[in-house]
Amino acid sequence: MSRTATITTDHGSAKRAAMVAAALTPDNTDEMTTTTDGRQVTMTIERETTGGLQATVDDYVVNVRIADELTDTTQS
Repeated sequence: MSRTATITTDHGSAKRAAMVAAALTPDNTDEMTTTTDGRQVTMTIERETTGGLQATVDDYVVNVRIADELTDTTQS
């Protein structure tokens, strides 16, 4: 039985969401999918163990936060 998490984040614009998704996608494993829908990026993660899912979600949250900050052109 596998465990699944789906995380959706809003990035303010479709362009920025696409940039965030492009920054995150190279790190995806076969059990991870990244999609965009307008301003949102959705990541679905599947792992065999709860601990593995938690570790992957933790990594993703850090990575999406950094990608979001790096694509924020409104800050100096």
